[in-house]
Amino acid sequence: MFTKTLLVYFILYFLSDFAYGQRDKKFFRTDYNYIETTQGFYKIHTTKQTWAGANRVCALEGASLFYAENRDEANAVISWWKTVQPNVKFAFVGISDIITEGKFETIDGRLVSEVYNQWQRGDPNNLHGNEDCVHLTLSGHLNDYSCDAESHFICKKSLTSLEWNDLCNMLQLGYTYSEDTGKFYKLHTTPLTWTMADTACRTEQTHLAVINNQLEAAYLANFTKSASRRRIKGNYLEGIFHAGFHNTLNKGWQTVRGTPIPSDASLWWDNDVPTEDEHKQCGSMFYTGSLNIVNCATRSLFICEREIDAVRLDARNNLSNMKLTN
Repeated sequence: MFTKTLLVYFILYFLSDFAYGQRDKKFFRTDYNYIETTQGFYKIHTTKQTWAGANRVCALEGASLFYAENRDEANAVISWWKTVQPNVKFAFVGISDIITEGKFETIDGRLVSEVYNQWQRGDPNNLHGNEDCVHLTLSGHLNDYSCDAESHFICKKSLTSLEWNDLCNMLQLGYTYSEDTGKFYKLHTTPLTWTMADTACRTEQTHLAVINNQLEAAYLANFTKSASRRRIKGNYLEGIFHAGFHNTLNKGWQTVRGTPIPSDASLWWDNDVPTEDEHKQCGSMFYTGSLNIVNCATRSLFICEREIDAVRLDARNNLSNMKLTN
């Protein structure tokens, strides 16, 4: 315990300039570009999503579905867009009239008249009676579009909203550090399939929790107790949480990091270490901490984790540049 506490102290001490300096360094994520004139970070997603899906992906990345505050921002983003993704001709933005038909608002409740609103000629026209969401075209015009259609989209993170988790050395996304395991964890309470949960964790630049021993299993069993006190909507399997192991490649069970699954039978439900099972190829954890396997299409809550290795590496790099004396 002392060693881990000391490690955390050194990480905080030596990474303080790096961690608190993210805003000064104008760094958000490696897959986002910073535009100086708008004081914002942007990313064009080329994997298409519905409007709701785009909104969700941006949120998982710690950003939000972009809309232009004014003409200057629209011009700056379109200029950057033409440079990085000129073949993408239009993209979903954070404007819709989902709540009240004909009343277009931004995702944070501002009337479209208060932000950039250069509509394409003849729009919004609610073609076929189902165009409640909005595209921004590469030519700089807004166009109402079906929310259920899949499209490219743009995410944004403003510089002023950037908050950094100094201990975790990542964006502040609600992760909790465990001194017992030396890892950071987050319980997601929106039920997803195993594959979607895996994607959600990766979007946050983490991965589904890999449970290695009884200590970690006990910690996560306690960590997930709060789920039983929440009123969670949707049809899902209660009492289990997707975890980071699978046999989706039909090449034997492995963790999401490509390592062998724990062989300690006591970690598994009924001491049953999994073998081949054509119907159940994804991993889970019971609320008791025991590991089990489930059908990958099962919707459930899930746990993401981040190891301290990346933080330790940054600390080590800082340490190597310092001259230690007795």
